Amino acid sequence: MKKNSLSVNFCGVKFENPLILASGFMGISASSLSYVEKSRAGGVTTKSIGHLERMGHTSPTVLAWSGNILNAVGLSNPGIDQSLPILAMMQKKIKVPLIISFFADTDTNYAKVAQKIVTLKPKLIEVNASCPNTQDDLGAPFAVDSNALKILVRKVRKVVPKSIKMIVKLSPNVPDISIMGKIAESEGADAICAVNTVPGMIIDIYARRPVLTNKSGGVSGKAIKPVAVKAVYDLYKAIKIPIIGLGGVETGQDALEMIMVGATLVGVGSAIYSRGMKVFKHIQQEMTEIMKDEGIKNLESIKGAAHG
Repeated sequence: MKKNSLSVNFCGVKFENPLILASGFMGISASSLSYVEKSRAGGVTTKSIGHLERMGHTSPTVLAWSGNILNAVGLSNPGIDQSLPILAMMQKKIKVPLIISFFADTDTNYAKVAQKIVTLKPKLIEVNASCPNTQDDLGAPFAVDSNALKILVRKVRKVVPKSIKMIVKLSPNVPDISIMGKIAESEGADAICAVNTVPGMIIDIYARRPVLTNKSGGVSGKAIKPVAVKAVYDLYKAIKIPIIGLGGVETGQDALEMIMVGATLVGVGSAIYSRGMKVFKHIQQEMTEIMKDEGIKNLESIKGAAHG
């Protein structure tokens, strides 16, 4: 295989390989994301940053089970004003493509956060419209309400210049995700990230109550991979903008599966817990071996191949 057989172009930005760190797994420090870069990720996404400092939920907030994760961290972050200098440092230090992810409680505050982020002139931003673990104080995710999503994407797009590519992260917790993808595309999204976690709960039968303090949380890991694969498949049929496939990717086979249903980039998150930080290297090796055996010269030649 040629050394560049895994390289892809996403929204005009070159990635040496399609594997990117998913938002929420390594925080927003330059050192932690630099470590991910050295672990051979093709790109990195920051933890979502909000309009104000947020403590998140009280512990316990994370539970690993059977190769999966149940989490209700609650979008803890220092807020955009404190984060801007960190993001600026990150842009200088990290050489792979950087995606800055953000959220807010209202569409107006989303736009205010976006206005501050664009002063850094990033190449890629992610509008996290789909976090499911903060409904008690932030309301239902924008990504499950078609009208709310439409207004959100429109407002953010107005303050984000076309030179900055805007990714909208969608929720799987809707009857038809392709409808949400079409709405985001029509309002100016340059790409879609699919999917976020699905809601779940685990009970401590001895304490006779939910394990997490928040009671419920978001399920990620291999348990949701079929959900994510179908979401990407449906989106690819419905929209023309590129897709980041995210959810349950642990192996080279998983990554190729995402690409065959239509993803250009593939997010990796929970697999860091199950396979360690070398997961990016291992997945690439596994992809290369399969591609060699199958006579696949590059990823573009198989993108969407599962659609026949």
